[in-house]
Amino acid sequence: MVAKRNRKLKSGYTTGACSAAAAKAAVRLLLTGQADDQVEIPFPDGSRVWFTVHSCRAEKDRVRASIIKDAGDDPDVTNGAEIVAYVGWAAASGVVGGERIILLGGSGVGMVTKRGLAVEVGEPAINPVPQQMIRAAVTEVLAESEPSGQLEVTISVVDGEKLAEKTLNYRLGIVGGLSILGTTGIVRPVSAEAWTATIEASMAVAREAGLEEVVLSTGRTSERAVQGLLALPEEGYAMMGDYLGFSLGAAKLGGFKKIHLSGMWAKIMKAALETPQTHVRHGALEVSGCLELLGRLGADSDLLEKLADANTAREIYERLKDLDRGDLIEKVCLKAKEYAEKMSGLPVTVYLVASNSKVVISV
Repeated sequence: MVAKRNRKLKSGYTTGACSAAAAKAAVRLLLTGQADDQVEIPFPDGSRVWFTVHSCRAEKDRVRASIIKDAGDDPDVTNGAEIVAYVGWAAASGVVGGERIILLGGSGVGMVTKRGLAVEVGEPAINPVPQQMIRAAVTEVLAESEPSGQLEVTISVVDGEKLAEKTLNYRLGIVGGLSILGTTGIVRPVSAEAWTATIEASMAVAREAGLEEVVLSTGRTSERAVQGLLALPEEGYAMMGDYLGFSLGAAKLGGFKKIHLSGMWAKIMKAALETPQTHVRHGALEVSGCLELLGRLGADSDLLEKLADANTAREIYERLKDLDRGDLIEKVCLKAKEYAEKMSGLPVTVYLVASNSKVVISV
């Protein structure tokens, strides 16, 4: 049997890039009467990309154009979403303050309600680079016809409110829909950029809320486990996923005074082994490495022999429990705590969480 070759993951385009393409198509229709099948827009790096226009039509007193977002192979909740731009003339005549484009958020685009994000409170959650991309794309059309007056460009996302329920937007204070995101226009499959940006935003919101402590969790199960123990508002929780080292450094830069680190056994073990990126693609958690650590923490040769044929870190954990070696489990947690404090320069409490969402050890 011939093994399949690994296919290179396909990149896609951000909601910001799709918004810019939709806006350009809509402005083209408004100013020229031309409903384009495709539009080309500039990207921040100077490149240009063509987008297929999903719909483009005139409505009552404005026009509407949309792009279907293609996130490539990235597991993005907005993949396949319809990004819409509505364009019409502003009610006020003339160009006020030299600004020719009024950018608004419509249905499905969230509103910012908490400080600490890249957009001010009370503004639609359209980040700075997407704003620049939209304005640059629209300006290209304006340069061709040089109309007088102001254009209102309203960005919407079909079913954006429903899609936002699958994100952490509510915790960041983005209500009523999605954020229009992107720093390059490109979505890299399973990219670190999206994760680290969310971690940084979570911490910025926590600091703006006046919090001095932050909870870093590896997933929803480990987060739920500590929510019942800690009297912290929702702004105090940052889902770090596999980005342990980055999150610890970000907490230090954020000026926090304490970190609560919550995770399940395999992730805590990786922290104890001083692994800053805990995803398996950055190195499987080898049983041999776990046993070597347990040996350094006091496990004798007889115990290590009993654990040697374990297949996974979780199996090691279960066997340690069965052998009543909670002392070694706690020492692993203490080792993880030592690493986290070294990386962050802050006091850290580590919470080991079981699969039933219960904290079994805190050190």
